[in-house]
Amino acid sequence: MRLFKVVPALALALCTMAAPAARAEVGEVILGQQFGTGYLPAMVMEAHKLVEKQLTAAGVGDTKVTWAKLGGPAALNDATLSGSLHFSCQGAPSSAIIWDRTKNTIGVKSLGAIASNNIWLNTRNKDIKTIKDFTEKDRIAIPSLKVSTQALLLHYAAAQIWGDSNYTKLDNITVSLPHPEAMTAVINQVSEINSHFATSPFHEIEMNTGLKTVTTAYEIMGGTTTGLNFVSSEKFRSENPKIFGAVFKAYVEAIDWINADQLRAAALYLDISKEKRLTAEELVVNMRERNMEYTRVPANVGKIADFMHKVGLLKNKPSSWKDMYFPEAHDLPGT
Repeated sequence: MRLFKVVPALALALCTMAAPAARAEVGEVILGQQFGTGYLPAMVMEAHKLVEKQLTAAGVGDTKVTWAKLGGPAALNDATLSGSLHFSCQGAPSSAIIWDRTKNTIGVKSLGAIASNNIWLNTRNKDIKTIKDFTEKDRIAIPSLKVSTQALLLHYAAAQIWGDSNYTKLDNITVSLPHPEAMTAVINQVSEINSHFATSPFHEIEMNTGLKTVTTAYEIMGGTTTGLNFVSSEKFRSENPKIFGAVFKAYVEAIDWINADQLRAAALYLDISKEKRLTAEELVVNMRERNMEYTRVPANVGKIADFMHKVGLLKNKPSSWKDMYFPEAHDLPGT
């Protein structure tokens, strides 16, 4: 009888020891964004608490949601590599670079695009008609050196004009500044920064102050191009499947909400950003002209990655755009 009592207890103890401890998902999810209308899906997620809503539906509603606003993709990539950021909104070139750097480690990829958005190279220098006219006396403000979409566009344009070996020809006249500071500088007649590769709404404000556009992202790339991706890592996805799935659903919901009523979405941007120099109607013009299209579908990212690999900015060449995106995006008609 004594043996009969001990064996079940021993068996229970052994089972408890053999069973792996249930691992909880992270207690806080941190998401990063930057400045401008391109980040409106992130602003919608934050303002409407869509992540919190989807976390609750997934049974992990006690997860804390934190939003961080950083000044450029270099800062976003550093935070991602350090593990202090789980999701970020960033340009196709910088997301390609961090995909390349982490291919055999944490595996950073994109859940999908956030927007295909045009970007305008604006200047107050009346002598500049084309990119060829920039001189050592000019200064072009971009969000981050080397890794931002604007930096890549200048590289791509320089390679087209002066050849692949001279793709960095304009690097020595670029200056790293977040868009709000860059806009303030470029419209200041005494600032050394006389040009700005601007996103919306900074572009519209600059046009209203008399600046002119030299070229655009769509002109350089030959068509509609993804400006922003929504990024995370394979490591986070595998270790936190419920949270990852909830954030993905919130991201999809935010884009759908914007496209259901563009004027409503533009009004929300102005309310959150406290921007008083533009109207919702002015912002909607870009959406209707497809200069700002909120979409999950990647566009021209394969072309961007091929160029980056050709000039040595990427060690690994993706076989297709899908290599840089999670399976959640693979059914999209991307390029």
